[in-house]
Amino acid sequence: MLVLITAGIFLNPPAEPAKTVNVSVEMSIRDIAPTLNVTGKALARELGLPIDVSKSKPLSTLGIKPETLRHAAHHLLSHHDTKLKYYLYAALVLGGLVFLTRLGRPDLCGVEHRKRWYPRSPYITSLLLSVFIAGFLLGKSPNPMEGAVKVFKSMVGLYADPVAKVTAFIYFIALAVIGNKLICGWACPFGALQELIYSFPVLKRIKKRKLPFALTNIIRGSLFAIMLLFLFGIAEGRKGTVIYHYLNPFNLFNLEFETVSILLTIILCLLGSLVIYRPFCQFICPFGFLSWIAERFSIVRVRVDKEKCTQCGACIKACPLEAAKGRIYGNKLPADCFS
Repeated sequence: MLVLITAGIFLNPPAEPAKTVNVSVEMSIRDIAPTLNVTGKALARELGLPIDVSKSKPLSTLGIKPETLRHAAHHLLSHHDTKLKYYLYAALVLGGLVFLTRLGRPDLCGVEHRKRWYPRSPYITSLLLSVFIAGFLLGKSPNPMEGAVKVFKSMVGLYADPVAKVTAFIYFIALAVIGNKLICGWACPFGALQELIYSFPVLKRIKKRKLPFALTNIIRGSLFAIMLLFLFGIAEGRKGTVIYHYLNPFNLFNLEFETVSILLTIILCLLGSLVIYRPFCQFICPFGFLSWIAERFSIVRVRVDKEKCTQCGACIKACPLEAAKGRIYGNKLPADCFS
């Protein structure tokens, strides 16, 4: 049976036509993988087979049904990057960096005019651009989370172009280092959507209660460690398994909910954003975890002027996380600062 797969408008830049491929369960993994621009291991993993399964046997002899092949091919095609998003991410990060370092607080604007410092409208505008253009218009890929995961997937042979995945990872980490996690705070589409929901003027009393950073980071770091254990086959289970596939909220921007766990992740994170600051970023996101580490080396990271700080607690109260508190008290590993 021949299966026709078409990659829709979200999967390519607007100027490119939709990509169509013809595949069949009478074909082997070795025959199909090049047409999808993936490795045989990646296709086997997507089909629910061990990554060391025979790549020369017809899929029908391996128990694969046409519907399973159709779904796997469609999912693999959906991860093709839209290069325009890389430029948009850079523009949003650069805009945020200029605003925070120069325009947000004019040179001659003294403390007596501090209520005029850093108006919120430029930030909200950046978040809206990220959600509607980098998100719904251009689709889910690329995004910082995939950038963090794909570089490790390429190490076990799940991508034919490991250099491209490493380059994308370095790109996202570089944006986090240059602008103190600005890629997360100003440009990431799902992070932006959570932030906008959190900004609704509701349940303010509950929002004052901040989650302990030690708790959220242990959960986030543990998920990342578990992902590596399964991906590299150290833990029992099929080598190549990526737990973030079942928790990927960026599928929202393609309106594709492949598993119940993905849909639940999106619903819980968006509802949770009414009272919790960026729950997906705090509890799950692998790039959030890695960029928290990279933040130690950020060029324009937040610094406290000990001579001027009176420890009045205003910044601690205003910060939606424990980031300001950690910096004021001199913690070596304070919470993420989303700038």
